[in-house]
Amino acid sequence: MAETMTNQEFEELLSNSYTYKINVADVVKGVVVKKEKDGFLVDIGAKTEAFLPNREISNFQDKNVDEIVKLWDEKEFYIIKDEEDDEIAVLSLKKVSCAQAWQKLTDIKTSNETALAKVLSSVKGGLIAEIEGLRGFIPSSQLRTGAPSEMQIGQEIEVKILEADPKRNKLILSQRQVYTQQREMVVDEIISKLAIDQIVEGEVVRIADFGAFVDIEGIDGLLPISEISWERIKHPSDVIQLGQKIQVKIIKIDENLKRISLSLKRMGANPWEEIIDKFKEGDVVKGTINKITSFGAFINIYPGVEALLPSSEISDGQVNLNSMFNLGDEIEVLIKKFTPQEHRIGLSMKDIKEANKEEVSE
Repeated sequence: MAETMTNQEFEELLSNSYTYKINVADVVKGVVVKKEKDGFLVDIGAKTEAFLPNREISNFQDKNVDEIVKLWDEKEFYIIKDEEDDEIAVLSLKKVSCAQAWQKLTDIKTSNETALAKVLSSVKGGLIAEIEGLRGFIPSSQLRTGAPSEMQIGQEIEVKILEADPKRNKLILSQRQVYTQQREMVVDEIISKLAIDQIVEGEVVRIADFGAFVDIEGIDGLLPISEISWERIKHPSDVIQLGQKIQVKIIKIDENLKRISLSLKRMGANPWEEIIDKFKEGDVVKGTINKITSFGAFINIYPGVEALLPSSEISDGQVNLNSMFNLGDEIEVLIKKFTPQEHRIGLSMKDIKEANKEEVSE
């Protein structure tokens, strides 16, 4: 007569029939079989179904877990807690995704390829962007325009990976290097088509204190602040704006350094040439104070023409210019030295009396 198996013996036999063992940090395949309130049950071939908490599905809180995990999906999962006594194994999907994403980004960086990143937000000093499910930082200096505010949330941009360090969770991206690489590929061909004094149209893509960069057929030309306006300006943004289309004149081409220099002010008439027949030495004219320094004041005597009034030409004694003048003041001056060909005009106030005396004697 066959012996009857006890419950204890049956449980031991059932337990021993599972030769599949799981350990923490293992990556296993599983099928999503049931949705729970705070997660999913997953069949990984163990004695019991494992649990995938919602918090372990994605790194991003704004992601809808139901869009990432669906019933009967087969995926790879990371074991963060194995089966123990009556407790079931706990899984993580985001750890697998993170590991795979970091490896992919490392491969992209090693091969010097580009990748698409989605702009998530603008922060101090740059942008936060999502790439392969990870969040990376694009410093302002690595943006093509240098201005995070110019980027739209959700916009996809092509980037290079500067640093990918999963241990420090550090991902640094660059949009500018993409354009630098593209520029190197086409710069020789484009520069060969350009010539000094040629007028071209371009888009302002970056503004700095020293000037602006203008995209000319795919390469960035430098528009120095001194070439933006004949009149004194404090900053390039006083005249031009990011994204603005402007016509400029090519004033220099450096084929060795592969750089072009541009001018906006030379698109119009040169005021220094216009004044040659309008003024002469000894003329008394009115002008506006543009700048005050320790050695004198710069006076605008004609649109785009600035002349120097030295301190020594104001009075025979010591003078405090800041107490005498304010920016924007209109004053009367005498043209003492007139060399417009060299863009130099010297003024005097104290010589006005002498000029008046000569007029009276005549």
